[in-house]
Amino acid sequence: MEKRNPRAFDVLGSIAIVNFPEGFKQKDKKKFAEKLMKEQKQIKTVLEKKGKIKGRLRKISTMHIAGERTKEVLYRENNCIFRFNVDTTYFSPRLSNERKEIASMIKRDDIVLVMFAGVAPFSIVIAKNSKAKKVFSNEINREANKYAKLNIEINNLEGKVALIPGDIKRIAKRLSEEKIKMDVIVMPRPQLKDTFLKEAFALSKGGKNGTRIYYYDFCRIGEEDLIVEKIKQEAKNSGRRIKILRMKKAGEIAPYKIRIRVDFVVI
Repeated sequence: MEKRNPRAFDVLGSIAIVNFPEGFKQKDKKKFAEKLMKEQKQIKTVLEKKGKIKGRLRKISTMHIAGERTKEVLYRENNCIFRFNVDTTYFSPRLSNERKEIASMIKRDDIVLVMFAGVAPFSIVIAKNSKAKKVFSNEINREANKYAKLNIEINNLEGKVALIPGDIKRIAKRLSEEKIKMDVIVMPRPQLKDTFLKEAFALSKGGKNGTRIYYYDFCRIGEEDLIVEKIKQEAKNSGRRIKILRMKKAGEIAPYKIRIRVDFVVI
């Protein structure tokens, strides 16, 4: 019987993270890893992804297969540099184009909030590649915030990106009480039941220059309209009026399941 090849793998700097098919023998994993490192000279470490991304902190578990024994990465994209640990923090290289596109839509002097910011890839790409006045970067994972602080320093953005670590529900309440409103809110959410749109609406302004929100969610192919209806209902519950600008597919995450981005403005 012919062996199945490993499913798609991610390359993060010098580390490759591979999904091996069930039943793939250890010796074959090692053989595949060594072949990969030989063919792609920048890869120095091959890890096996074990299980799925878990919980609100979106952590994964990996096992060393071949090469250098490290789980810390130095990764470059969109004129930015990021350092992080692949097991203790979440980072998706597949969102690189999304980060670039969002940055291109930021206007001069915009004040931006990035929720679920992780090690700050959205925050830093926006700050580095736009004329934003200030980018607030919110993340609940303490380990991710340590790397976010480092990444802000590496990219020389201390004056432009501000970390506001902690639970966004608590942070949004405090900022709302201080009458702070955002021009743009970016929401690259994990797969959670809570939309966190209530918090986004609390930090949004309406009118002619209303807050633009870039909201990510997950659904089965063909059920995209359900996400839009959910957003509209959340707006109604918060007493806010919105205008949907665009809905786009932002990657397939499983067979028949996709990540989508809905762009809308609070009016």
